[in-house]
Amino acid sequence: MENERARKLIAKYLAGNCTPEERSIVESWYLKETAHVTEEIEDPSYPTLEKQLWANITKQHQRKYPFRKKVYWSAAAAVLLLSAGLYFRVYHPAKTDGISDFTRVDIGPGTSKALLTLADGSKIVLDDSINGEIAKQSGCLVTKTADGQLVYTIQPNTGGVADLKTQSLLNTIETPKGGQYQVNLPDGTKVWLNAASSLSFPVRFSGLQRKVVLKGEAYFEVQKNKKMPFIVDSKQQKIEVLGTHFNISAYDNERVTKTTLSEGSVRVSTTDHNQQEQILKPGQQSVVDKNIKVIPVDVEEELAWKDGLFTFNNEPLENIMQKVERWYDVKVDFQDPVLKEKHFSGTVSRFDHVSQLLKTLELTGSVHFKIEGRRIITVK
Repeated sequence: MENERARKLIAKYLAGNCTPEERSIVESWYLKETAHVTEEIEDPSYPTLEKQLWANITKQHQRKYPFRKKVYWSAAAAVLLLSAGLYFRVYHPAKTDGISDFTRVDIGPGTSKALLTLADGSKIVLDDSINGEIAKQSGCLVTKTADGQLVYTIQPNTGGVADLKTQSLLNTIETPKGGQYQVNLPDGTKVWLNAASSLSFPVRFSGLQRKVVLKGEAYFEVQKNKKMPFIVDSKQQKIEVLGTHFNISAYDNERVTKTTLSEGSVRVSTTDHNQQEQILKPGQQSVVDKNIKVIPVDVEEELAWKDGLFTFNNEPLENIMQKVERWYDVKVDFQDPVLKEKHFSGTVSRFDHVSQLLKTLELTGSVHFKIEGRRIITVK
């Protein structure tokens, strides 16, 4: 019963439906957790825990990250369950015997960084470049903002229609492992690039469609234009929309390509000889391998990376550590291949050092880790 009440409260918090009192309970709970309070809770019942949390309520702090439009409390990272390990730690403080000590060896999270390749082949390292104007191309001004965005703006008095030469001018923005970036395209479309991803696009959109090419993962908020559909070419598929919000995960080292629809509608088409099409509705995800499979999903879970969170829902450890490799720019080795198939559920912050994620996984007692340089070794 206590577990269920905690789950419901956490779910309300993440959905934004908590009362101010409930929100304070969850937030103070997080403050206590991240302060590494280790005293024993004499009575683990929920009412007693609630009173203790109320006693520890402090003024609200906010952690803002330039990649996020919204400000989220990192409580989500600490209070969700990760194979019941975190619940056990909060309600029944766990013994730390066997939990690895990463004090001397730790790895920081990714940051906003990317490489921009202009149409003439010149390259700009965005994390090193100064804010403000960084390029002008065919009547389009390219600027870097203070909060880590790349913005393309069509200049006035340069004509409303691009010629054929302009249409062939492509820019490419690439994020490395441990990097992420937001780009505002010339038509007003906003794109958030996850780590180890790239997006190629014309300096100015013209003709019958707006076409871009994606490798890796990105979230799109497409500017509506009924006369000019927005096309995303990615591994195994093509996406066509008029104006909507969706996420594509199309990494080369992952077998399937996933498209998750947040709002509006999209048409998903396979690009192999066995051409298929599916129309997605909000809350649906297409999974493309040789065929298209459409499944219902929790959109917030699928888009958690954009809001600064890792979210796993009964996910194999191998998949989890692939994400760790990309975001923390590390190499993960499995001492025992059997560990790859262990499944975990939960949510943790992407903006903590990697040790916080590893320690939380270790609380389950089913896996342990060692850090050697930028190499993480997964052991029993």
